[in-house]
Amino acid sequence: MFHYRQKESNDVVSKTADASYEIRLDDTMLPPTSGSVIGVALNNKALAKSLEQVFNEKPHVQPPKTPVLHIKTDNTHIGYANSIKVPSDKGAIYAGPSLGIVIGKKATRVDASNALDFVAGFTVVNEVSLAETSFYRPAVKAKCRDTFCPIGPWTVDKETVRKPNNLSIKTFVNDALVHETNTDQLIYSVEEVISYISSFMTLEAGDIIIAGTPERTPDLEIKPGDSVMIDIEGVGRLVNPVEQE
Repeated sequence: MFHYRQKESNDVVSKTADASYEIRLDDTMLPPTSGSVIGVALNNKALAKSLEQVFNEKPHVQPPKTPVLHIKTDNTHIGYANSIKVPSDKGAIYAGPSLGIVIGKKATRVDASNALDFVAGFTVVNEVSLAETSFYRPAVKAKCRDTFCPIGPWTVDKETVRKPNNLSIKTFVNDALVHETNTDQLIYSVEEVISYISSFMTLEAGDIIIAGTPERTPDLEIKPGDSVMIDIEGVGRLVNPVEQE
């Protein structure tokens, strides 16, 4: 049911029977896969609504007509309990709670109707970012800093996640609930995202798609000394401390 990559440790990684999540480790964990990580920007209804006026102004005049993609490069990937390291001179830093879609086999030109056939399972992603100023061209400097993409703690088999487009996502900072959303707020569904990306780019087993993050409001700001936890219904809890870079 759970698939993970763990650094040297003899402790147990487990899920308790009452559906709460329990991890006992004497070391941090690696991300559950080592494939490419592709993010879908602007895939949240409230976020798109908040930018409606901007998108109708020059030079664009209209909102994007297809999903807007970005890459979270290898240097950003960290696992459960690894530290998010933030700079002191780049302004606010925001957590980005999202469902991670883990590809299970090679996917090329996949139709949305059978897209889930190419999914191995789901994981939790915290797509950390500096403030975003453009969704037509997501800034590499904002999204690809070291440690800016915690993933994990594991991949949950897709058979156990019956409604991936209707999962509660909660964000806690220092054990306080600061934000709630749901995958039913995605503009493009899990299946549509897989179909679109695979229409021009072959996805390989182990690749992860970040389904979409909510608007980066002040409640999602994280600072050195914080502990941030993303909890996705039926998938797991991803916890990471925040440190000064």
